[in-house]
Amino acid sequence: MTDERNYMLLTGASRGIGHATVKLFQERGWRILTVSRQPFSEECAWPSARESHIQADLADIGQIDRLADEVRERLPHGRLQALVNNAGISPKGPNRGRLGVLETSADVWTQVLNVNLVSTALLARAMLPELERAKGSIVNVTSIAGSKVHPFAGVAYAASKAALAALTREMAHEFGRRGVRANAIAPGEIETSILSPGTDALVAAEVPLGRLGDPREVAETVYFLCTERSSYMNGAEIHINGGQHV
Repeated sequence: MTDERNYMLLTGASRGIGHATVKLFQERGWRILTVSRQPFSEECAWPSARESHIQADLADIGQIDRLADEVRERLPHGRLQALVNNAGISPKGPNRGRLGVLETSADVWTQVLNVNLVSTALLARAMLPELERAKGSIVNVTSIAGSKVHPFAGVAYAASKAALAALTREMAHEFGRRGVRANAIAPGEIETSILSPGTDALVAAEVPLGRLGDPREVAETVYFLCTERSSYMNGAEIHINGGQHV
């Protein structure tokens, strides 16, 4: 019996938005391959989670080709319907303080840009033949910090997310001619386990809807961008922030 399900590859799957996205796609019959720098977590209780996980540190861009080869080995028909680039890091200073330009070292810049930006481009390039066969979709996870100064997100994170929005446009232009769409989502304050102290006050002051977003709400938008319902969307960046950007 052949496996005719759609396949999604998602980076940064171990918590928050990534976790919610995997669960939603799983519920809707997709086969999921996940990537994170952490080994498999027993908290990932969906079917086939353990054998679907690939451990890779995207800060080491030399691992991308090996990662792509592992993914290819797990695709039964050589087709990848969706690539969701959700992995992202935002290093903090002492007492979890925001790292500005003066506090951010060259090593931190390199690490953040490799994980949040460069690995995204290299992974998309490596998996393009499989995406092309499926007429697949790429979804990049940017951030509200990519378009406005954020009190908690460091400068390297913000710059990487702004660059990722530009990379999404470049992918849409280049890959669209091959039948592969590329779009982005830009979450704001989402209720996850890594919220910074002071988020409640930020939400009250800046979010017109007056509440945190739920990871499931973000996952629903990712799903939309990976299906035929968004078939003429290419190069878009969708804000998911309760109006925080206005």
